[in-house]
Amino acid sequence: MQQKFNGVLEMNLQAEIKSYLHNCEYHKKLNAKTLKAYSIDLKQFCEHLCVVQGQPITKATIMEYIKELHQAYKPRTAKRKLASLSAFFNHLEFEEKIDVNPMHKIKTKFQEPKELPKTIPFNTIKQILLIAHMEQVKTTTKYGSFAALRDVALLEMLFATGVRISELCSLRVNDVNLDEGTIRILGKGSKERVIQIGNEEVLGILRKYRKVANSATDFFLSIGYLYVFRRTQRAL
Repeated sequence: MQQKFNGVLEMNLQAEIKSYLHNCEYHKKLNAKTLKAYSIDLKQFCEHLCVVQGQPITKATIMEYIKELHQAYKPRTAKRKLASLSAFFNHLEFEEKIDVNPMHKIKTKFQEPKELPKTIPFNTIKQILLIAHMEQVKTTTKYGSFAALRDVALLEMLFATGVRISELCSLRVNDVNLDEGTIRILGKGSKERVIQIGNEEVLGILRKYRKVANSATDFFLSIGYLYVFRRTQRAL
């Protein structure tokens, strides 16, 4: 392969790609799925070069290829294909097979569309709650009863308020006011908000759970605490 790929033959480039993929498989130990993606992406770049045959691979060549990717693929796919190409040229530069890396000083911005959060179908929510309540009825031990009640209370609050999982798990006892039916959430950016729980049935379950849970810190007790609870019950 000549300096700057000037007048490169397709066979030479394919040989370098084959060598690179061999290195990825046996030295970097990349999985088969990644190797297949690299192979497809680099083959596609070769096909692009056939269209612009006779031109050296320069920054302008890469920019033209990026334009082609933008037109043909979604931002995430185009970004991945460009990353494959960048890794290939970095390898050639490291192996001192090229003097100039055409990927250097190329700035790209792939604006990926923001995806709205996916919602859980109402029937699925009903099924989850039904199973949780059935588990509470079936349990025969104090430990199992407490664990099941905790899970029911957690799920009921989650679906009644729509808070994030991380916010729910970090709730403290002082953040929950069951008399007023409110919870105080410290969200992203340390922004505080208060959420009203308007469902009396949910409040009733939370009050029942709170009477059983003996905690002065976390509102929803962890598995570690439940283990201690079980050991205590056995000792009694």
